[in-house]
Amino acid sequence: MTKSIWPDGEVTAELLVNVRGGEPRAIDDLMDRHRDSLRRMIQLRLDQRLNQRMDVSDVIQDVLVEANRRLQDYLANPVIPFHLWIRQIAKDRIVDAHRRHRVSAKRSIDREQPQPGKGPPDQSTIELANQFRDGSLTPAAAAAQKELAAQIESAVHLLRDNDREIILMRHYEQLDNQEIAQALGLSEPAASMRYLRALKRLREIINSMPRLNDYLQE
Repeated sequence: MTKSIWPDGEVTAELLVNVRGGEPRAIDDLMDRHRDSLRRMIQLRLDQRLNQRMDVSDVIQDVLVEANRRLQDYLANPVIPFHLWIRQIAKDRIVDAHRRHRVSAKRSIDREQPQPGKGPPDQSTIELANQFRDGSLTPAAAAAQKELAAQIESAVHLLRDNDREIILMRHYEQLDNQEIAQALGLSEPAASMRYLRALKRLREIINSMPRLNDYLQE
Protein backbone atom coordinates (compact mmCIF):
# COMPACT_ATOMS: atom_id res chain seq x y z
CA MET A 1 0.00 0.00 0.00
CA THR A 2 1.14 3.54 -0.72
CA LYS A 3 2.68 5.23 2.31
CA SER A 4 0.81 8.06 4.03
CA ILE A 5 1.69 11.50 2.75
CA TRP A 6 2.05 12.68 6.35
CA PRO A 7 5.34 12.49 8.27
CA ASP A 8 6.09 9.79 10.82
CA GLY A 9 4.24 10.51 14.05
CA GLU A 10 7.06 9.48 16.37
CA VAL A 11 9.47 12.03 14.92
CA THR A 12 6.77 14.68 15.07
CA ALA A 13 6.17 13.82 18.74
CA GLU A 14 9.88 14.33 19.44
CA LEU A 15 9.80 17.71 17.73
CA LEU A 16 6.78 18.73 19.81
CA VAL A 17 8.72 17.82 22.96
CA ASN A 18 11.56 20.02 21.72
CA VAL A 19 9.12 22.87 21.05
CA ARG A 20 7.82 22.60 24.61
CA GLY A 21 11.41 22.63 25.83
CA GLY A 22 12.12 25.87 24.01
CA GLU A 23 14.67 24.49 21.54
CA PRO A 24 15.35 27.38 19.12
CA ARG A 25 14.89 25.57 15.78
CA ALA A 26 12.21 23.12 16.87
CA ILE A 27 9.24 25.13 15.57
CA ASP A 28 10.87 25.74 12.18
CA ASP A 29 11.80 22.06 11.92
CA LEU A 30 8.25 21.03 12.83
CA MET A 31 6.66 23.29 10.22
CA ASP A 32 9.19 22.45 7.50
CA ARG A 33 8.62 18.76 8.13
CA HIS A 34 4.94 19.17 7.14
CA ARG A 35 5.42 21.53 4.18
CA ASP A 36 5.52 18.90 1.41
CA SER A 37 2.58 17.01 2.92
CA LEU A 38 0.54 20.20 3.03
CA ARG A 39 1.42 20.88 -0.60
CA ARG A 40 0.14 17.46 -1.68
CA MET A 41 -3.00 17.76 0.44
CA ILE A 42 -3.79 21.25 -0.91
CA GLN A 43 -3.08 20.32 -4.53
CA LEU A 44 -5.59 17.49 -4.29
CA ARG A 45 -8.34 19.92 -3.30
CA LEU A 46 -7.58 23.35 -4.72
CA ASP A 47 -9.75 23.98 -7.76
CA GLN A 48 -7.51 24.44 -10.79
CA ARG A 49 -9.63 27.41 -11.87
CA LEU A 50 -7.80 29.31 -9.12
CA ASN A 51 -4.31 28.49 -10.40
CA GLN A 52 -4.02 31.73 -12.37
CA ARG A 53 -5.25 33.73 -9.40
CA MET A 54 -3.14 32.30 -6.60
CA ASP A 55 -0.12 30.14 -5.89
CA VAL A 56 -0.28 26.94 -3.83
CA SER A 57 2.88 28.10 -2.05
CA ASP A 58 1.01 31.16 -0.80
CA VAL A 59 -1.70 28.96 0.70
CA ILE A 60 0.94 26.77 2.37
CA GLN A 61 2.65 29.84 3.81
CA ASP A 62 -0.67 31.10 5.20
CA VAL A 63 -1.26 27.70 6.81
CA LEU A 64 2.19 27.64 8.41
CA VAL A 65 1.87 31.19 9.71
CA GLU A 66 -1.53 30.39 11.25
CA ALA A 67 -0.25 27.10 12.70
CA ASN A 68 2.70 28.94 14.25
CA ARG A 69 0.34 31.52 15.75
CA ARG A 70 -1.91 28.86 17.27
CA LEU A 71 0.78 26.35 18.21
CA GLN A 72 0.84 27.13 21.92
CA ASP A 73 -2.93 26.61 22.11
CA TYR A 74 -2.48 23.22 20.45
CA LEU A 75 0.31 22.25 22.85
CA ALA A 76 -1.92 23.15 25.79
CA ASN A 77 -4.65 20.82 24.54
CA PRO A 78 -3.45 18.36 21.87
CA VAL A 79 -6.70 16.45 21.46
CA ILE A 80 -5.79 15.17 17.98
CA PRO A 81 -2.45 14.28 16.35
CA PHE A 82 -0.49 17.25 15.05
CA HIS A 83 -0.83 16.29 11.37
CA LEU A 84 -4.62 16.20 11.68
CA TRP A 85 -4.58 19.56 13.43
CA ILE A 86 -2.46 21.29 10.79
CA ARG A 87 -4.38 19.70 7.90
CA GLN A 88 -7.60 21.13 9.38
CA ILE A 89 -6.03 24.59 9.23
CA ALA A 90 -5.21 23.85 5.60
CA LYS A 91 -8.80 22.74 4.92
CA ASP A 92 -10.07 26.01 6.37
CA ARG A 93 -7.66 28.00 4.20
CA ILE A 94 -8.80 26.14 1.07
CA VAL A 95 -12.43 26.96 1.85
CA ASP A 96 -11.47 30.60 2.46
CA ALA A 97 -9.52 30.74 -0.81
CA HIS A 98 -12.44 29.43 -2.87
CA ARG A 99 -14.88 31.77 -1.16
CA ARG A 100 -12.64 34.82 -1.51
CA HIS A 101 -11.89 34.29 -5.17
CA ARG A 102 -15.49 33.50 -6.04
CA VAL A 103 -16.52 36.84 -4.56
CA SER A 104 -13.65 39.06 -5.67
CA ALA A 105 -12.69 37.81 -9.14
CA LYS A 106 -13.71 40.20 -11.90
CA ARG A 107 -14.70 37.25 -14.05
CA SER A 108 -16.52 34.68 -11.94
CA ILE A 109 -14.67 31.36 -11.85
CA ASP A 110 -18.09 29.71 -11.82
CA ARG A 111 -18.27 30.51 -15.54
CA GLU A 112 -15.11 28.55 -16.24
CA GLN A 113 -15.01 24.83 -16.89
CA PRO A 114 -14.51 23.16 -13.49
CA GLN A 115 -11.37 21.11 -13.13
CA PRO A 116 -10.16 18.78 -10.40
CA GLY A 117 -7.06 19.56 -8.42
CA LYS A 118 -3.66 18.36 -9.55
CA GLY A 119 -3.83 14.66 -10.16
CA PRO A 120 -2.87 12.33 -7.33
CA PRO A 121 0.01 9.88 -7.73
CA ASP A 122 -0.58 7.06 -10.24
CA GLN A 123 0.03 4.36 -7.61
CA SER A 124 -2.71 5.74 -5.37
CA THR A 125 -5.07 5.76 -8.33
CA ILE A 126 -4.14 2.19 -9.26
CA GLU A 127 -4.79 1.05 -5.69
CA LEU A 128 -8.17 2.80 -5.75
CA ALA A 129 -8.99 1.10 -9.05
CA ASN A 130 -8.23 -2.25 -7.41
CA GLN A 131 -11.22 -1.66 -5.13
CA PHE A 132 -13.47 -2.18 -8.13
CA ARG A 133 -12.16 -5.36 -9.71
CA ASP A 134 -11.27 -8.89 -8.76
CA GLY A 135 -7.55 -9.30 -8.30
CA SER A 136 -4.86 -6.67 -8.70
CA LEU A 137 -4.74 -4.22 -11.54
CA THR A 138 -1.30 -4.96 -12.94
CA PRO A 139 0.49 -1.76 -13.97
CA ALA A 140 0.32 -1.75 -17.76
CA ALA A 141 2.00 0.42 -20.35
CA ALA A 142 2.57 4.02 -19.31
CA ALA A 143 -0.06 5.36 -21.70
CA ALA A 144 -2.73 2.95 -20.44
CA GLN A 145 -1.87 3.73 -16.83
CA LYS A 146 -2.07 7.46 -17.51
CA GLU A 147 -5.49 7.07 -19.14
CA LEU A 148 -6.75 4.98 -16.24
CA ALA A 149 -5.51 7.55 -13.72
CA ALA A 150 -7.20 10.40 -15.59
CA GLN A 151 -10.54 8.57 -15.74
CA ILE A 152 -10.46 7.53 -12.09
CA GLU A 153 -9.63 11.11 -11.09
CA SER A 154 -12.54 12.36 -13.19
CA ALA A 155 -14.87 9.90 -11.44
CA VAL A 156 -13.65 11.01 -8.01
CA HIS A 157 -14.16 14.64 -8.98
CA LEU A 158 -17.82 13.93 -9.80
CA LEU A 159 -18.55 12.80 -6.24
CA ARG A 160 -20.33 15.07 -3.81
CA ASP A 161 -18.03 17.00 -1.48
CA ASN A 162 -18.35 14.70 1.55
CA ASP A 163 -17.85 11.56 -0.52
CA ARG A 164 -14.91 12.99 -2.45
CA GLU A 165 -13.26 14.17 0.76
CA ILE A 166 -13.26 10.78 2.44
CA ILE A 167 -11.97 9.08 -0.71
CA LEU A 168 -9.09 11.58 -0.88
CA MET A 169 -8.36 11.09 2.80
CA ARG A 170 -8.36 7.31 2.60
CA HIS A 171 -6.68 6.66 -0.75
CA TYR A 172 -4.51 9.67 -1.50
CA GLU A 173 -3.51 10.87 1.97
CA GLN A 174 -3.55 7.24 3.19
CA LEU A 175 -5.15 8.16 6.52
CA ASP A 176 -6.51 5.20 8.43
CA ASN A 177 -10.08 4.92 9.69
CA GLN A 178 -9.19 6.14 13.18
CA GLU A 179 -7.47 9.25 11.79
CA ILE A 180 -10.38 9.95 9.45
CA ALA A 181 -12.83 9.63 12.34
CA GLN A 182 -10.78 12.08 14.40
CA ALA A 183 -10.45 14.55 11.53
CA LEU A 184 -14.18 14.48 10.73
CA GLY A 185 -15.38 14.38 14.33
CA LEU A 186 -17.09 11.01 13.84
CA SER A 187 -17.05 7.69 15.63
CA GLU A 188 -14.93 5.05 13.91
CA PRO A 189 -18.01 3.00 12.86
CA ALA A 190 -19.59 6.14 11.40
CA ALA A 191 -16.40 7.00 9.50
CA SER A 192 -16.25 3.47 8.14
CA MET A 193 -19.87 3.62 6.98
CA ARG A 194 -19.32 6.99 5.30
CA TYR A 195 -16.32 5.56 3.46
CA LEU A 196 -18.28 2.52 2.27
CA ARG A 197 -21.11 4.74 1.06
CA ALA A 198 -18.59 6.89 -0.83
CA LEU A 199 -17.12 3.79 -2.49
CA LYS A 200 -20.61 2.70 -3.51
CA ARG A 201 -21.34 6.07 -5.08
CA LEU A 202 -17.98 6.04 -6.83
CA ARG A 203 -18.83 2.62 -8.24
CA GLU A 204 -22.11 4.05 -9.56
CA ILE A 205 -20.21 6.82 -11.32
CA ILE A 206 -17.71 4.34 -12.74
CA ASN A 207 -20.58 2.21 -14.05
CA SER A 208 -21.84 5.26 -15.92
CA MET A 209 -18.44 5.65 -17.64
CA PRO A 210 -18.36 2.70 -20.10
CA ARG A 211 -14.71 2.95 -21.08
CA LEU A 212 -13.52 3.02 -17.50
CA ASN A 213 -15.89 0.27 -16.43
CA ASP A 214 -14.78 -1.95 -19.34
CA TYR A 215 -11.13 -1.36 -18.46
CA LEU A 216 -11.67 -2.43 -14.86
CA GLN A 217 -13.47 -5.57 -15.99
CA GLU A 218 -10.60 -6.75 -18.19
